[in-house]
Amino acid sequence: MTRTDRILPGVALMIAFCIVAPLIDVASKLAGAGVPVGVIVFGRGVVQAALMAPVVLLMGLSFGLGRRAFRLLALRAFFLVASTYCFVAALRVMPIADALAIVFVEPFVILLIGRFALGEEVGPRRLAASVVGFVGSLLVIQPSFAAFGAVALLPLGTAVSFAFYMLVTRTLSASVHPVPMQFHTALLAALICVPLLALGTAVGEPSTTFALPQGIFWLWVFCVGLASAVSHMAITYALAFAPSSTLAPLHYLEIVTAVVLGYLVFGDLPNALTVAGIAIIVASGLYIIHRERVTARTRGLTTELPA
Repeated sequence: MTRTDRILPGVALMIAFCIVAPLIDVASKLAGAGVPVGVIVFGRGVVQAALMAPVVLLMGLSFGLGRRAFRLLALRAFFLVASTYCFVAALRVMPIADALAIVFVEPFVILLIGRFALGEEVGPRRLAASVVGFVGSLLVIQPSFAAFGAVALLPLGTAVSFAFYMLVTRTLSASVHPVPMQFHTALLAALICVPLLALGTAVGEPSTTFALPQGIFWLWVFCVGLASAVSHMAITYALAFAPSSTLAPLHYLEIVTAVVLGYLVFGDLPNALTVAGIAIIVASGLYIIHRERVTARTRGLTTELPA
């Protein structure tokens, strides 16, 4: 059982994650004004791996990996590259809050994958909440699609990629410590970017052409990796201190932070339709969290009943 005196630090770290994580988006959007998307994704991996390596050493953890763990980490890195690329590409033209709101359909995607691909038991109420959440995302996508075109669909690519990223993470968490997991994922993500950048440079694809950042853009790319490392460490230890059922509702504070930072840095404010969509997504997500708690409690009571 989680001790009560450890829950407060867990909540504080989760709030820290919700404040720091949108800084990844701010730095990505600033970097995207002068750096190809592929280079930003590559830079994130390099910086995050460089920052995580000494943490692994200081904690006395092993860098060693089994064959199965390596394959799963490579898959996790692939999904991280795909989700990051889609999101950074969207941020070049979209407000942060709009893009992030669409990405927040990811819990619904995980639920649907679990139900239809993995055969997990998902009740009709949670499936209905997932459908409502998708409707909310459409309210955000509709004005964005009208304003920015097909690029408004890229955050959906992020949501799907990140859903698979989380499913792989769930499998890995039983055998790999979360800190080396972050290091290896970042390093492998950077390595995956190398052939993509080489190919993009060869064929002249602007978004994946290798070009070194210039001037202030070095700082923005570094900040993408720094914010990624800090936010991932925060949520890793938040989950070590407090149960996910306690922390999950707090995750939606990230949207609030994204709206505030989007306005302060870029002058972006979501319109009424987008706000309505965000509200529906958040409400649906919170309802799913509630149903997960009810289901877990029911399972617990059933397990405790005598045979």
